[in-house]
Amino acid sequence: MEQFRQTETGLYVLAPAKINLSLLVAGKRLDGYHELETIMAKVDYYDELLVEWGTKPGIELICNGPYWAPDGQDNLVWKACRLLLEKADKNPPIKVTLNKNIPAGTGLGSGSSDAAAALMALNRFANLGISNTDIHSIAAILGSDVNFFLEGPLAFCSGRGEKINPLNVVFPFQAILIIPDISTSTKKVYENYTHNPDIYGQLSAKINAFLDQNKVDFAAKMCANMLEQSCFQLYPELADIKKRVEESVRRSVCLSGSGSTLYCLIDGNDKIQIRDRCRDTVKRDTNCLCKLVSSNGW
Repeated sequence: MEQFRQTETGLYVLAPAKINLSLLVAGKRLDGYHELETIMAKVDYYDELLVEWGTKPGIELICNGPYWAPDGQDNLVWKACRLLLEKADKNPPIKVTLNKNIPAGTGLGSGSSDAAAALMALNRFANLGISNTDIHSIAAILGSDVNFFLEGPLAFCSGRGEKINPLNVVFPFQAILIIPDISTSTKKVYENYTHNPDIYGQLSAKINAFLDQNKVDFAAKMCANMLEQSCFQLYPELADIKKRVEESVRRSVCLSGSGSTLYCLIDGNDKIQIRDRCRDTVKRDTNCLCKLVSSNGW
């Protein structure tokens, strides 16, 4: 499946979700942000955007789909379009329709992915001619994960998450996403986080050693997320969901980002059995969406 598709009226673009295959916190920076080291991977679970010429001046944003997203200036898509047009010093009438299939506040990066998709699509659709370097600069203003979604599909990200080192490794995978009906606050999870430099040092040494050998699969199997304890302290129901699913599928269940999505990497030979077990557990014991996804190709 291609990311971009020309339609009769505009440019259609897919905005994929991501999961964090690892997430380490190196410490707190002078600017108040936390220094991160994370392996991020796109998956084939998408929001959809359609960029068209508008019928009135300015940027018109329409949000549809099963999940809520803010209209207008509160949405990162609107902000991305505005910053891009300001950079181009142009103000054409633009209409963007966002079909929101991925719930926000779930650690899947959908808001950041939507913003990245809007930057790329509008630049193409309106022939703005903005360079990739300038688009990355705009992305860094919009949010920590936006830069990742401009590249991909697999990268080691550092800084606030905006420093992207693409991993040129073939790592096809499938995973079960367990998406609770809980929207976690990234701000609160970071505020509640207590740093342990010894744990960071141990995990970082192991993960970097695996990456030096192109063994992303080994790093992913560590299931290392240093925000997990903070997240579970604030949202203890997530810890309970993780325990129940792990008991059911007999596999490690990992937290993506600052939550709330949990995921389980699965092998091809037993994916059906694990998927069915997971769905049974989720349906019986939790109020969660259970979704089978694969690694994204772009």
